[in-house]
Amino acid sequence: MTIRKRLLALRPALLSDALGKAGAMDHDMRCWSANCRMAGPAFTLRVHTADILMVGKALSDCPKGGVLVIDGQGELNTALWGAITTTCARIKGVEGVVIDGAIRDVGLIQHDKLPVFARAVVPNAGGAEYRGEIGIPVQCAGAVVSPGDWIVSDEDGIVVVPRDKLEATVAAAERLRKVEVKIQREIERGKDLAALLRYDEVIESKTATGGLPQMRFLGK
Repeated sequence: MTIRKRLLALRPALLSDALGKAGAMDHDMRCWSANCRMAGPAFTLRVHTADILMVGKALSDCPKGGVLVIDGQGELNTALWGAITTTCARIKGVEGVVIDGAIRDVGLIQHDKLPVFARAVVPNAGGAEYRGEIGIPVQCAGAVVSPGDWIVSDEDGIVVVPRDKLEATVAAAERLRKVEVKIQREIERGKDLAALLRYDEVIESKTATGGLPQMRFLGK
């Protein structure tokens, strides 16, 4: 099974758990299209604030199966993406697009199967004056994304899996999925969740130390 298929079989929530409850982009990153499920390596772009000059170039350079990640610096009053770029990306075979900024043409994009994530929607289009940067580490919606990092999304949002941690993260998430399946089965059989996860032991341990991490030293 390819790494993409393995990632698509996992929820981003499991991947975040496997990353130490980290890796997620900001909560207000919303999917505006008809499909929010994607997994692919990041192809990055940083644009000048409110400027779309390099968006078309990055879209042209983004390889099939890649996720175009655009650092729009969180500008919410200027659209960097629309219906035409969405159609181009889908026909080209781009896996999806993630924009730390705004888009427009949502009436059309909402019917498209290309995953399109952004913070906001606004009619205003950006200018086309300034050169941006392609293929560099970017800051996107609270997460650092380097070229080749894997972007995985579903209804919950987006998680960034660093490429140097990819295999270990996927393997850990697959183990967590098996554990969750077992927990779910036990709950359906009437078992108590607190008992299954041994919450009483954890609470007793914290009570014994006064709830202060430093007090655990006394137990050594």
